[in-house]
Amino acid sequence: MSKLQGGRVLLIVSGGIAAYKALELIRLLRAAGCLVTCVLTDN
Repeated sequence: MSKLQGGRVLLIVSGGIAAYKALELIRLLRAAGCLVTCVLTDN
């Protein structure tokens, strides 16, 4: 069981390379059992 199991994560993405890398991070967090909520900026 992961320490992240059942955790909640708010991921704020500001653009550029962060938007690209965020997809991999979300995938890993969800695989670990986290509930991930994303917020994107206008840029």
